[in-house]
Amino acid sequence: MDVTDVTDAELVAGALRGEAAPFAELILRHQDRMARYAARMLGDLRDAEEAVQDAFIRAHRALHQCEAPDRFGGWLFRILVNRCRTRGRRRRRYNETFVTGDVPVEPGVDHTAEQVAWREEIQRALARLGPEQREAFLLKHVEELSYEEMAQATGSSVPALKMRVKRACEHLREQLAEVVDG
Repeated sequence: MDVTDVTDAELVAGALRGEAAPFAELILRHQDRMARYAARMLGDLRDAEEAVQDAFIRAHRALHQCEAPDRFGGWLFRILVNRCRTRGRRRRRYNETFVTGDVPVEPGVDHTAEQVAWREEIQRALARLGPEQREAFLLKHVEELSYEEMAQATGSSVPALKMRVKRACEHLREQLAEVVDG
């Protein structure tokens, strides 16, 4: 089976038959997006990598519970969101606040010192948001999910997510205005 020309639903069906290649292709298709989200949500690359790996392991074990294989990406993202929440809660128990780490800029792209500094300011501003606001902001504006997809991934209502995104944007605007004005 040439797995590059098939849908997620077909890959899920192959993985459920015990074939290794289809699940490997599902990992390849979704790992970059998941890693990006986890790194920005958790602010620590090691925690992000572990959350992504844990999400894939859990998805593999529970693949038979994926009720809509054509929406595998959303189902998998919900698992990742839950893994990030768990990791975040564990870290907060120890640190009292989220600790930001280095989130890499895009590989192979040259960035000026000013661009890197601005990216770091944005990362710091994101880290100051509460976990629910950061999660909603990243899902909406970085991962570009619809509010319905966000609701599926988080288990929150669409109105609650809209409010979180609105408040996150307001807080980020305020924090970044201080940087520009200061």
